[in-house]
Amino acid sequence: MDEDDSAAERPSKSARKRESAALQQLGEELIDLPESVFAELELPETLHDAILAARRISSRGALLRQRQFIGRLMRSIDPAPLRAAIDRYRLRQRSSGARFHAVEEWRDRLLLEGSSAIAALAAVAPGVDPAELARLLGAATRAHDEQARRTAARALFRYLDGHFPA
Repeated sequence: MDEDDSAAERPSKSARKRESAALQQLGEELIDLPESVFAELELPETLHDAILAARRISSRGALLRQRQFIGRLMRSIDPAPLRAAIDRYRLRQRSSGARFHAVEEWRDRLLLEGSSAIAALAAVAPGVDPAELARLLGAATRAHDEQARRTAARALFRYLDGHFPA
């Protein structure tokens, strides 16, 4: 009866394989993290060194073996904090991308609609200066060639990017 109890408590071979594959995938995500994010993680020294080594490997076969080794090392640590750190990083990436697109859309709307869009933007982003927006918008509309228009549109984008809410 002891064998039946221990078998019931132990996960199945398939479950262990799924967990191992998930840990290896998490290790691969750690390899792909930017250095600034990776440096903030508190990892055991052997895992940290293995990930740094994987970043330097260019041989496909050697990289495959190193990823498997990292997956094996991942079994001895709690993956929850690492998953949380990667999720936070991805969330920051998505939100900064969404913010960038919102600034682009406002720049395009200002260039298309002109001064009538300034009041709408001031309602959304109270930190913008309508007079400065009018000046930048005027420079963009008065530009006589394509290069000057692009330069003025870039200046408008930089101003919006600096004053747009996060």
